[in-house]
Amino acid sequence: MDRELTKTERNHARRKKMIPFAVGGICIVATGTLMMTAMRSTIDRDDLMIATVDSGTIETTVTGSGNVTPAFEEIITSPISTRIIEIYCKAGDSVDIGTPILRLDLQSTETELNKIKDEIEMKRYEFEQQKVNNHTRLSDLAMQVKVKEMTVNRLEVELRNERYLDSLGSGTGDRVRQAELSYNTGKLELEQMRQQLDNEHKVADAGLNVKNLGINIAHKNLGEMNRTINDAQIRSPRRATLTFINDQIGQKVSEGEKIAIISDLSNFKVEGELADSYGDRIRVGSKAIVKAGNDRLTGIVSNVTPLSLNGVIAFSVRLDDSSNPRLRSGLKTDVYIMCDVMENVTRIKNGSFYSGPGSYELFVMSSENELEKRNVRLGESNYDYVEVVSGLKPGDKVAINDLKRFKESTTIKIK
Repeated sequence: MDRELTKTERNHARRKKMIPFAVGGICIVATGTLMMTAMRSTIDRDDLMIATVDSGTIETTVTGSGNVTPAFEEIITSPISTRIIEIYCKAGDSVDIGTPILRLDLQSTETELNKIKDEIEMKRYEFEQQKVNNHTRLSDLAMQVKVKEMTVNRLEVELRNERYLDSLGSGTGDRVRQAELSYNTGKLELEQMRQQLDNEHKVADAGLNVKNLGINIAHKNLGEMNRTINDAQIRSPRRATLTFINDQIGQKVSEGEKIAIISDLSNFKVEGELADSYGDRIRVGSKAIVKAGNDRLTGIVSNVTPLSLNGVIAFSVRLDDSSNPRLRSGLKTDVYIMCDVMENVTRIKNGSFYSGPGSYELFVMSSENELEKRNVRLGESNYDYVEVVSGLKPGDKVAINDLKRFKESTTIKIK
């Protein structure tokens, strides 16, 4: 059976219905408060880097990455296929000219060297034998020519006698003709023998030249083998630091395989890479600034590869101070290549906020204690300055440090 609620019970029920509305109102107020707080974020003055916009000159640059390498580096390769049998130095050692680095197995190479020496000796004996044979054969032919000359002279005398007898009536025409035929035949045979002797001289000379050429070739092979053996006794070609060595004793190495690297660690250069989209803006002789840590080193571009590989162009920078103590092999650097000169442009100091031409939201001082977000368009840059295309004017003071944590704020209060 229903009963009528008391006044106290009705008030209690009314309060229970109002509680959710009250909680919702409190949440709305709190949210609004938080949003207002977010819209007016604060930052310590000491955490700000403020730059004043001005007008001036900008030497525009393009930025690439670099790697410090020794100015001189020589790779030593194995001159033969062999194995390593001794190690005399370790990586990091300073070596002088002629310092032994390692020793290769030269037994098979020395055997080949002795074989070439024996081959040269055999060719020399063959040459001497050829000379003797030629001398004997040519002497025989020369003697035959002399005998033939004497025969022809005798036939000439007989022909004159027959002609004389025939003129006296004591001889006959047949005997004269026979004597003439014998004489003419003898002259032709003599001419043939002389030609043969001349040809044999040429053949003999050519044969000796061939033998002599074989000896010269063998001597060149001997010299090459001697150089190979000298190269196989691995020594430092100059004063430098040994930065790499294959120290695995007994390991086989192929001809041309890298076994050591020596480097001049007192002078350095920078090997850099740049996006190929900037390929038309870099050239040999361009000024460059290398940022190594907090240090700035100047130099010039000394070499640019003509081809793009994987979207980048490689280049080298010769440093003005190549022996700076800050430099060390393998150090990563930023490289700024000078391109063009822009006069009388609005500019601000370069900072961590800048990542290339485009639109930015920067915080500009609107009063002594407040920063206001402003849309700004920036252009080219160099190591020191960035070109302002629009959104700022000379005299504006801009925060140039990274304020990405305030990207949702329109103003920042300075404490």
